[in-house]
Amino acid sequence: MPDENCSSLTASKAVFHYHQRTKHRLDAYAKGPTSLDWEDQPDPFRRFEGCDTVPLPLPGREVECLFGDLDRPEKIVPQTLNLDSLGLFLELALGLSAWKQYGPDRWALRCNPSSGNLHPTEAYLIFTGTSALPAGVYHYLSHDHLLERRCHFEPIKSEPALYIGLSSIHWREAWKYGERAFRYCQHDAGHALAALSYAAACLGWRIELLGETADADLAGWLGLDRAEDFIEHEREAPDLFCRVHASTSPDRFAPTELSECLRHARWFGKAERLSRYHFYRWPVIDDVAHAAQKPATPAERWQAPVRPLPPVSYNLPTGRLIRQRRSAQHFDSRSAALALPDFQRIIQAVLPNAKPPFTAWNWAPQVHFLLFVHRVESLEPGLYFLPRGTGDVDAFRQAFSKEYAWETVAAPFALYRLFAGNVRQAAKTLSCHQSIASDSAFSLGMLAQFADNIDAEPWRYRRLFWECGLLGQILYLEAEAAGVRGTGIGCFFDDAVHGVLGLTDDRWQSLYHFTVGEALEDARLQSLPPYGHLQ
Repeated sequence: MPDENCSSLTASKAVFHYHQRTKHRLDAYAKGPTSLDWEDQPDPFRRFEGCDTVPLPLPGREVECLFGDLDRPEKIVPQTLNLDSLGLFLELALGLSAWKQYGPDRWALRCNPSSGNLHPTEAYLIFTGTSALPAGVYHYLSHDHLLERRCHFEPIKSEPALYIGLSSIHWREAWKYGERAFRYCQHDAGHALAALSYAAACLGWRIELLGETADADLAGWLGLDRAEDFIEHEREAPDLFCRVHASTSPDRFAPTELSECLRHARWFGKAERLSRYHFYRWPVIDDVAHAAQKPATPAERWQAPVRPLPPVSYNLPTGRLIRQRRSAQHFDSRSAALALPDFQRIIQAVLPNAKPPFTAWNWAPQVHFLLFVHRVESLEPGLYFLPRGTGDVDAFRQAFSKEYAWETVAAPFALYRLFAGNVRQAAKTLSCHQSIASDSAFSLGMLAQFADNIDAEPWRYRRLFWECGLLGQILYLEAEAAGVRGTGIGCFFDDAVHGVLGLTDDRWQSLYHFTVGEALEDARLQSLPPYGHLQ
């Protein structure tokens, strides 16, 4: 495909151009580095030099609620906002969950998953005058479980609030994945949003996504627009802004008041370098980031319906379940079939519901599931479709291949069997020939309503990936609660998936794959405590 100057295109065309350009194809993968300098892999931990630090209480404290209790979050008694509860919240959302070691190599795992374990997502807290900390902007450093104070300002006179903002360092992901990295950064932001929502619910708190916020405002509030504080190719892009509803929270969001306070803020520190070199440059990422910038938009708060869920099989303490979450590297293709009640619980959990993390999501579902069922008790192997919204089935029937059966499956939710038979090889081939998609109990592709959203507002391109990441985090934790394990799959052959379905235009696009099954543990890897280095 010949290069085009995306800056000369309209924003929506630039987004379509990027998405088409970064598709993996059966005969060629999206553009990425031809070699990797592992000695110069970007530091996965952002640090600011010249900031005061606030150590948080030692991680590892358990929360009282069980994972099943999150089905009724209103029954969880809110904990008081203080350094203890704040530290636990950040640990369970974004902290370390373990260290892994193989020979001389050692790397950290976190409670929020990331493509390639590269962790482009950074988190900042804004206190406007709470009792926990003085007013200011703080960066969370998960490695040391502390806050770096980036600025201070005079407390807001109205009722104090706690906000949390997420940003992405595109370079961290592009170092390995090249042009497709922008997609993965947006996935990770969605995972992190869901992780924040789950962690808050453990404490009886709630995350409210302030989706009306403009990128430019968020960059100013978090200090991301201070170019002199960052290495040129390692800057951060604003993603999401949330209000934390703890024991007390203001009833209104006042962005003008927040901007006025931060206008007189005193800033500290400069970001330390993540890599010595930046051999590969991917200007198309800058182009799509510019095209998909979010302006200020009207506030939207979509209310999900209340759906009773069946009980989980392994109703563990929530903190334990969150900390034990891992991405499976291999699955046992000879394991017993996944129990039907566990499959049904997992599927019902991804349907919109008035519980975390959907309580942190503001829009009606735009993403639906294409399921490759391999080994599920009492469910015939085959290709299935799960619409996650109402009124979508007829549109899909018209768009999909006419050869599909659309057989209604007896289940407590709408599920349609398109094709009965062995689909393991198809799942493997479509997911870049990866056996994790075929050796599991089931795998899936997330199909998003694409063209209408991008034409309406180009920034929704990012929102579609956020929704996929949020759903991926649900699948991760629900798999753990079923006694199995999940893995996100960012590598798949985009148009080959569309071809299998008979899709011929951009109305629907596959944006993320996922797989769930019985994991095989790698005995060569040594597991170490997440925060042993702090003790």
